[in-house]
Amino acid sequence: MKTAWLLGLSLAVCTAVMAKPDLSQPLGPTLADRGSAHYRFGQHEVASVDGQRHYRITLAIPEQAAPRTGYPVLYLLDGNAALGALQDAQLADLAERGPPVLVFIGYATDLRFDTAARAYDYTPPLPGGEPVIDDIARGRRGGGADVFLDLLEQRIKPLVQAQAPIDVRRQSLWGHSYGGLLTLHALFTRPASFQRYIAADPSLWWQGGFILKEAQAFMANPRTFDLTLLTGGALRKPPPAGRDEDPQVRARRAAIAALPANAAEQLAGQLAATAHGEVRYRRYPELSHGPMLPASLGPALRLSAGDEAAIAPWPSP
Repeated sequence: MKTAWLLGLSLAVCTAVMAKPDLSQPLGPTLADRGSAHYRFGQHEVASVDGQRHYRITLAIPEQAAPRTGYPVLYLLDGNAALGALQDAQLADLAERGPPVLVFIGYATDLRFDTAARAYDYTPPLPGGEPVIDDIARGRRGGGADVFLDLLEQRIKPLVQAQAPIDVRRQSLWGHSYGGLLTLHALFTRPASFQRYIAADPSLWWQGGFILKEAQAFMANPRTFDLTLLTGGALRKPPPAGRDEDPQVRARRAAIAALPANAAEQLAGQLAATAHGEVRYRRYPELSHGPMLPASLGPALRLSAGDEAAIAPWPSP
């Protein structure tokens, strides 16, 4: 079974290295459609309080009986794309470790991403209620992270707990890109909501590094926490001379360049130095931003199942 896991992981990484991130890609068939011997899948629809965003919640519940204390649970943002990246070899591996319930929080669309909805849901509000305009696509509204986190706590978690016995002491949250930004915002503002936070290539550059200011406030009065921070090291190559670059890509490149190249590593080190929590950090030098989504999924699954060796802790000072 371990061989199958490694082969599946190798395929995912090789595919990811070659893939170009495309937020307009259709989702296509997933394991929820094909089925698995290790998990059973079900879908639920949830709407935002204002009725403007519609979520497709895909639950993957282990076929294995729940332990006496209930299943651990992993909540995955950008659930459509995460479900599309999930492999059956990964579920087989989880079945041998003490499998968690997987909650894919996606959107009611046939695309991998709902770009407008995630731009609102995954970005924090600014102080004083200042309107939030997306750094990359100026037409998108942002700042709805707290509204989304309320929905997660008040609607989505109860829905999950009604479908399977959950160990509320073992809840994990994973997010990539803007989802990673939301994961960090949740940790810094609601550290008790989850027991483990896993942020993959988070958008630290958003609003000039706003999340880094939240981190400083959190470190000034820290709580016990468990954070895994995973980052890619390869930048997308600029277009050949004479060819125009997509304006959104150009804007994102400029925003990233405004922060230190090792901003994520610095953040991990600063958080580890507080001595109030467990911090794990890994850099994938061969992977760019988009491919970090499938590459980070494997470690997230294993960590949520209790495999502490999946990512080594930050070295002690």
